[in-house]
Amino acid sequence: MVGVEDRYREKLFINQRTRACQSVSVMACSGTYEYVIEEFCLGKFRLDMKELDQHHWCSWEDTVEPYGELTNCTYLIALKMDCFWPNRQVDEFFIRIHKQYFHDCSLSGRQLRDPPNHILGPFIVVPILVTLLMTALVVWRSKRSEGIV
Repeated sequence: MVGVEDRYREKLFINQRTRACQSVSVMACSGTYEYVIEEFCLGKFRLDMKELDQHHWCSWEDTVEPYGELTNCTYLIALKMDCFWPNRQVDEFFIRIHKQYFHDCSLSGRQLRDPPNHILGPFIVVPILVTLLMTALVVWRSKRSEGIV
């Protein structure tokens, strides 16, 4: 019969072995994994973004497919190389992608632009007309002082 002390040693050995394997896996992934995603994933993403007009880079509808393919590519390579995903290299990789391609985009992912004139016009004209009307009303009431009690 296996004693409590033997079980403890066995669990400790398994935990240490698991940590060692994870450390080796992470160390093996650091340089090689980064190189592979740069070569395979980023190359296709660059071609996809080159085909897309630069004015559409901030449009999520236009970039969701290439961005999703890029994400899936990094994930599949991590699986093949037995690396953790997401990891520090993936985070740094996507930060570089965002700095290069999406640095001028708003947080909502929509392009910021002025609304059409038929929407913007009333927001400009109505306050001006109300101000003029109120000024005329004040002037008119100040000239009719005999009716005020």
